[in-house]
Parts: sequence; C-alpha cells; structure tokens
Amino acid sequence: MTTTASQTAGPYWHIIDHPEWADLRRGENAAMAGTTITLTGQITDGDGTPCGDAMVEIWQAGPDGAYEAGFHGFGRCASDDQGWFRFTTLKPGPVPGPGNSLQAPHITLAVFARGLMNHVTTRAYFAAEPLNEADPILALVPEARRPTMLARETAPGVWTLDIRLQGADETVFLDI
Repeated sequence: MTTTASQTAGPYWHIIDHPEWADLRRGENAAMAGTTITLTGQITDGDGTPCGDAMVEIWQAGPDGAYEAGFHGFGRCASDDQGWFRFTTLKPGPVPGPGNSLQAPHITLAVFARGLMNHVTTRAYFAAEPLNEADPILALVPEARRPTMLARETAPGVWTLDIRLQGADETVFLDI
C-alpha cells in the first residue's frame, strides 16, 4: 500500500483578491461621516514565520454602531509577502450586545491561510477604549489573553493587530 502526501487546496486568493475592497470608504461609504482609520497587522504562523499567502476579511458596524443604515462594513485583502494586511475604514461605534449590554467598538476579522482547513475568526478591539471593560464578549476571554485582541495605535489613526495563528502568544480565536 502506498501513502500519499496530505495537502490543502490552494491558496487561490489571487482569484478573489480585489485590492479596492481593502478601502471601506469606497462607493456609498465615501460620503459617510466618521473618523478614518487604518487597521493593519502581520499574520505569522506558529514558528513566527510571516504568512505571505493569507487573506483577511473584515466585518464591522458603521460609525454610529449600526450594521445597516447605509454603511457597507465588509472588506477583504490579501497579505503581502511579509504577512502584512492593511485596511482603510471608518472607526466603528459601539453595538448592542446580548441582553441590554453594549459591545465595545470592534472589527471582526476572518483569516484564511495555508494549512487551515477552515478560516479562523477574531476581533480587533481598540486599546484604551473605556467600553472594553464591560464588553460581554471580551469578558469571556481570560485577562492574560485579551491583549491578543487589542489593536494598538501605532501612529495617529493607525491601529495594529498582529495575528499569530498558533504557538506562544497565539491570537484568541472565536468559535462562531
């Protein structure tokens, strides 16, 4: 009996990569009021090697905290050769949570990469946001692991969230 190597299909991100989708201020969002931000980060594997063949999708509420009401909150981009992704968007507002709670402003990220049979999902919360303390989803994450979900402002209006797919300092991923 002969065995064959195990492998995943793809990645074929170049087929579905539309660089303009990394700017959520496009189209109908261009005239929307709000604070323009950049969300960037580097995706690395368990060894710390950059994942230059990943794709990131984001979903977010608009500046008013609504998922509808005219803001197109979906974006997609491929990582570059060093695993970096970059989105330009409007900073989301707080959104209603379970019960009568309020979720802190956040951006949901899905990462598709080599070696993953299914994508992984996390959130980028904004460091120093007062509502983080009461966010019902973030409260479920052990305090020592929360920094893996906190984007830090590395320059005015530029927020960085590095994503580690496994190993030491692995990003917290959500089971959704």
